[in-house]
Amino acid sequence: MQVLAKLEELSRRYEELNEELASPEVLSDPQKLRKMGKERAELDDIMKVYNGLTVVMQEIGDLKTIIRDEPDPELINMAKEELPGLEERRDRLEEELSILLLPRDPNDEKNTFLEIRAGTGGEEAALFASDLFRAYCRYAEARGWRVEIMSMSQASTGGIKEVIALIQGHGAYSRLKYERGVHRVQRIPVTESQGRIHTSAVTVAVLPEADEVDVTIDPKDLRIDVFRSSGPGGQSVNTTDSAVRITHLPTNLVVSCQDEKSQHKNKAKALKILRARLLDVIEAKQQSAISAERRAQVGSGDRSERIRTYNFPQNRVTDHRVGLTLYRLEGVMSGDLDEIIDALSLHFRTEALKESHAV
Repeated sequence: MQVLAKLEELSRRYEELNEELASPEVLSDPQKLRKMGKERAELDDIMKVYNGLTVVMQEIGDLKTIIRDEPDPELINMAKEELPGLEERRDRLEEELSILLLPRDPNDEKNTFLEIRAGTGGEEAALFASDLFRAYCRYAEARGWRVEIMSMSQASTGGIKEVIALIQGHGAYSRLKYERGVHRVQRIPVTESQGRIHTSAVTVAVLPEADEVDVTIDPKDLRIDVFRSSGPGGQSVNTTDSAVRITHLPTNLVVSCQDEKSQHKNKAKALKILRARLLDVIEAKQQSAISAERRAQVGSGDRSERIRTYNFPQNRVTDHRVGLTLYRLEGVMSGDLDEIIDALSLHFRTEALKESHAV
């Protein structure tokens, strides 16, 4: 009865949203339109399954009426043949609806930080880290998400030792959060002259973008020095005092920037870095918790701690958490990840449903 009451409440709210979204008042207010549109989008899947279940329940009721009251034996037999299929469909829709009604992860709609690091395997691990990052970028592009590289450390062979990227877009964290862990690759490295298959590992961490904390910088707390930019060995880069060094007096944090030829641009970049460092000081306790979560996600980077294996000779990718094996590795490495992510999403939501029933 509680579930039914909840569904009726959501159904009423869905109808209200449809009416309000068509009103001139909402259409003329972009902020309200965006907020209500997001709320309705979150209800779309629930309402679709709920309406389908309502139709199936009505059809089951009609068939049972025929079986009970219809004098024609032929119609009764037809109803009896059709009933099991509808009851099976009802059961599937009820289970799907139960999963959709589970409490949502509050981070699901957030942007996400994707961190990929080469683990066991040396240069080959760095090359695969580059390949895996490219696959996620293509997946993000297909979904209309924006990828911004925050930092990257490249290996000598052209691979990636470490990359941290911010992925911005609707549901980015909800789709990528199951990618965290150790990804194992089995293939013949380009540097392998004997044709032997090597096994390497890459670690992936996925963290929701933290809510912004405002940092107010009082200009009186800053000492700003300008000086002439210089290159390696003291060689002058340009002949103007364009480099900027900013000292935050209360914390003694010092930031220097000389990448740009414009003093104003260097000052703006230095202030941005300083603001980030001050924010880091403010969020120190939060960051320690996040670091602990990251360590829990990626483990040590050893080959044995894998969540997924990419076997290139067999054109196979296997996710060990759900026992899913696909023989289209080329497509997966091109960013076609939906089948894997959908299977993981269903698995973990089903597990959450079992836990809720056990409580």
